[in-house]
Amino acid sequence: MTEPINDPGLLDTALHDRAMDWVLLLRSGQATTDDAEALQRWRHQSDLHEQAFVQAARVFRDLGALGAQLERRNERPFVTLVSSGARRMVSRRGFIGGAIAASVAGYMLVDPPLGMWPSLVELSADYRTAKGEQRDVLLAENVSAKLNTQTSLSVRSEGNTARVELITGEAAVTAKRQASDPLILVAGSGQISSTSAEFNVRCIDGAVQAICMDGAMTISQHGRSVQLLRGQQASYSSTEAVGVPSSVPDAVRATAWREKLLIFRDQPLAGVVSEVNRYRPGKIVVTNSDLGRRLVNGTFHTDKLDDFVAQVRQLFGADVRSLPGGIVLLS
Repeated sequence: MTEPINDPGLLDTALHDRAMDWVLLLRSGQATTDDAEALQRWRHQSDLHEQAFVQAARVFRDLGALGAQLERRNERPFVTLVSSGARRMVSRRGFIGGAIAASVAGYMLVDPPLGMWPSLVELSADYRTAKGEQRDVLLAENVSAKLNTQTSLSVRSEGNTARVELITGEAAVTAKRQASDPLILVAGSGQISSTSAEFNVRCIDGAVQAICMDGAMTISQHGRSVQLLRGQQASYSSTEAVGVPSSVPDAVRATAWREKLLIFRDQPLAGVVSEVNRYRPGKIVVTNSDLGRRLVNGTFHTDKLDDFVAQVRQLFGADVRSLPGGIVLLS
């Protein structure tokens, strides 16, 4: 029988070692949905377990960022870790050196199959919501946000500077700052700055859409800046520059998620399913392209999506096949 660990120092080391094992498993590409569920159970055992995992994930994330920066400078990766616990975790896996260089191309991102669990970067966020969850958070002085489902956000503030990063997902942000210290929100390949505004920002797969609900905000990307005023929107991505501001055609529909509603107007089923998957457990996959192009009009409650598949079958006569792991095929 294993003796209980009474020494806080040994307990801390053991937790960090186990946390690093979890991170390495996620990065290996061999993790399964059962592994992801086991990880969640492990993290929920205590605050110490959660803190150990977040710290381990951040070590990998930060070393990956450093490796990418050094590669751009054509320098040899070299890292000195201050934390003795972190040094032990890294050395036990031979991570320093070759592993850093190997991680550069992926920038420490794990691409889970079918998006069945969050990526490593998302898991290391300061704030993260699960499927179907919403959360109100205070990000900095006079900066608050409501996080939508599957949203990951980190705080990068330094001193009085309010700086946050929307890693993925969607948030409704309210900022009331001094002109000398605006809120800076990084999303995808650009950033949003504002002193006084209410806005909705969405970042999914690097594509960003920002809607100004009140006040004013500025979007900056690759040296180009545009200002949004109340009732205006703009979008950009890693491959497309920020566009000219345009009027929001339906602000109620765009922000209905805050009332736990999804409103669709003449939207292809494939797009509807993609959005529903962000809220509903498991994964729905449309395997028939003709079915995917069928148009959907309707309002759905995000906490009542269990009947969604049955509704699609009834409306479009779709064939439904259920697979293990909560995967549903529509054809």
